[in-house]
Amino acid sequence: MSDVERTEFQLPERDVVDTRLQAGEQDAETTLRPRSLDEFIGQQKVRSQLSLVLTGAKNRGVTPDHVLLSGPPGLGKTTMAMIIAQELNTNLRMTSGPALERAGDLAAMLSNLMEGDVLFIDEIHRIARPAEEMLYMAMEDFRIDVIVGKGPGATSIPLEIPPFTLVAATTRSGMLTGPLRDRFGFTAQMEFYDVTDLTRVVTRAATILGVSIDHDAAVEIASRSRGTPRIANRLLRRVRDFAEVNADGHIDMAAARGALEVFDVDEAGLDRLDRAVLSALIRGHGGGPVGVNTLAVAVGEESTTVEEVCEPYLVRAGLIARTGRGRVATAAAWHHLGLTPPDGTLGLH
Repeated sequence: MSDVERTEFQLPERDVVDTRLQAGEQDAETTLRPRSLDEFIGQQKVRSQLSLVLTGAKNRGVTPDHVLLSGPPGLGKTTMAMIIAQELNTNLRMTSGPALERAGDLAAMLSNLMEGDVLFIDEIHRIARPAEEMLYMAMEDFRIDVIVGKGPGATSIPLEIPPFTLVAATTRSGMLTGPLRDRFGFTAQMEFYDVTDLTRVVTRAATILGVSIDHDAAVEIASRSRGTPRIANRLLRRVRDFAEVNADGHIDMAAARGALEVFDVDEAGLDRLDRAVLSALIRGHGGGPVGVNTLAVAVGEESTTVEEVCEPYLVRAGLIARTGRGRVATAAAWHHLGLTPPDGTLGLH
């Protein structure tokens, strides 16, 4: 059986989740995932729209339209796909774009679908072109053409597929081809979370993990989570470790701040690498402009790491700006490092 055929995923019942937690939280990410639209925190507009799509399809007794979820990593796209399958009371079969290297890989996955199944393809913008072209017909007509043989003797055999719902996730919607994007009946853009919603995420996760936490400590963790629930949950687990080792296990403001300091997460949510990039840009090159390759060499990382891991948040936080000549530090970046920006610095009033 190939990698793309390992397939069926059933969401655990509540009592199974609790048993896993007691057994040692071997899969914390799974246990913290909400299992319904009502449990899902944040993304109010997406949840309302998706609820209409799913409820309307269930009332008509038909398979819902295909769903495209786009947005940065960690905002809940995979969780939303699991919830869709749960709301429809059907199976979820999971794969990813990079795993579908050939049309045959996709054909094997599609041929195993049952009527009403949800097929989730993560990072769909990385799917191979032959597989993408096969997916067009599967999405529209619920059939594919399988080529048997080679050369002049090759024969095309039509294969009917039971109606299914494709849920696709992408972090780069601009890389999707027009024909693929147009075949989705519902497209949702996942947005970054505000501190209020992230505080609810942290509080809910703490309850599931059996951790006692003060409200102000939850706010502190949420404010340093870059607007991303995945990061909030990860920081909560590290703060929990700190509180269990250095205190009585209860997370108060002192424990939260102490843990986040130990794990190099500052008040703005910047980690060691983020601050190294800012320091190289400001202290090493006077605030820029500097090319990304130069910054990468200065901090000892690959340029793709700086560009894809650090820069998105630094730009969104208003600490650096991308210009035609290179990266430039803003006045906020100078102030964040405790330095006085020179006259003419971007953002200086």
